[in-house]
Amino acid sequence: MRLDHVGVNVADLAKAEAWYCAALGLEREIALRIDSAGLDIVMLRHAEHGHRIELLHRAGGHPGLRAGDPAEAALTEGYGHIAFDVPDLDGAHVRLLGHGAREVMPPQPAPEPGVRMSFLADPEGNLIELVQRG
Repeated sequence: MRLDHVGVNVADLAKAEAWYCAALGLEREIALRIDSAGLDIVMLRHAEHGHRIELLHRAGGHPGLRAGDPAEAALTEGYGHIAFDVPDLDGAHVRLLGHGAREVMPPQPAPEPGVRMSFLADPEGNLIELVQRG
């Protein structure tokens, strides 16, 4: 098995697409609508690495988990964050801040030996972890 994509439900599909494309270097792969569910979907893909994020929006949605940090997210069962392996943690962290991400945890050693990590939140409050391995 190989991970295909992660789905993120968003309040503003256009703004989320613009942010994820600018901040994470993703490109629109496909956009579609499921009329029977009133669901709009935009699939974003990273051209070089192949990972995908599916943004979903349905009218009438309401905010779910918006944990302030990873420890708080762990108090709710379900998905708590998405993580990206980056070669330059400090540079990637600063770049996302420049795109309007909110800092949750500055770059620091991770509990896993030889690994550094940081946490940010996208403009809608979804947690993003950045990881730099050895």
